[in-house]
Amino acid sequence: MGMAIDLAQKGKGQVNPNPLVGAVIVKDGTIIGSGYHEKYGELHAERNALAACTQTPAGATLYVTLEPCCHTGKTPPCTEAIIENKISRVVVGAKDPNPLVGGKGIEILRNNGIEVITGVMEKECLELNEVFFHFIKNKTPFVLMKYAMTLDGKIATYSGKSKWITGEVARAAVHETRNEYRGIMVGVQTVIQDDPLLTCRREGGRDPVRIICDTHLRTPLSARIVASARRIPTYLATCSQDEKKIKRFEIMGCRILQISKEGNHLCLKELMDRLGAEKIDSIILEGGGTLNFSALKSGIVNKLQVYIAPKMFGGATAKSPVEGVGIEAPSQAFQFSDRKIKIFGDDICLEYYRR
Repeated sequence: MGMAIDLAQKGKGQVNPNPLVGAVIVKDGTIIGSGYHEKYGELHAERNALAACTQTPAGATLYVTLEPCCHTGKTPPCTEAIIENKISRVVVGAKDPNPLVGGKGIEILRNNGIEVITGVMEKECLELNEVFFHFIKNKTPFVLMKYAMTLDGKIATYSGKSKWITGEVARAAVHETRNEYRGIMVGVQTVIQDDPLLTCRREGGRDPVRIICDTHLRTPLSARIVASARRIPTYLATCSQDEKKIKRFEIMGCRILQISKEGNHLCLKELMDRLGAEKIDSIILEGGGTLNFSALKSGIVNKLQVYIAPKMFGGATAKSPVEGVGIEAPSQAFQFSDRKIKIFGDDICLEYYRR
């Protein structure tokens, strides 16, 4: 199962909104085939593993990170292939929360005389597909709020300069995440100040879909993100009703999402519903302090990723990662749990899940 999990990881950035799945086939104590879900719309892990077998899989054991599918989508059911190839035992890491599967795959296998064992390395298999499980249950993107800061909690100097806070190793890790997640979201102020491209600078990587939260449609038409919108899908989420201005962005290739207003900014929960309908299953939020606070307050953040560099900027007016109005009392604090610590050169990365 550990090998199957490692195989599944190879599909990162290629299978969204499908899950990451790996499979290993063992017969008489020897691995005779293995495979993983390589690309959205292509064969699933079980069928790839069966196709790779070096001898007949009849009587073998199949280890798979996720319950085999039993419905026809872009590919035929994996349960059919398992039965046809006379696999005698299937070891499953995690059950599939998809209502089209949801235990039915296991039931079909058992009804055909195949022994099924479930829950092997379940915690690791669930973590592998935290994005998929969230998306299939909620129909909204899994949101990772990510930022880099100094030891004194600054994301930029008092003059607004922020390149670079972390070192090259940490920045490379960020681009691995950009390759893995389907979308990346920032506020319009980030576009105005930094004119970013928000691409994945990883060899062979996939650029994420770009989402700009722009309540009043202030994004400059000259911005690099607009100039490249025909090449990389780019959404402008706005409350603006200015059809002339909207048309200019659409001509440039941008996709406009008109969202209801909530207070002084667009409704982030409604935006998540709209993006989920576009099959965007995951988003890296790389916003500034204002957008980050709004995202936390609206409850859309699922996970936090904080890179901390061993340096200090100081400055009473230097930007912090979470600003906005803030909270009144410590008892109202946004709470996080399940800490993980990663080391990237001299920098550290803290990961938490929103309670």
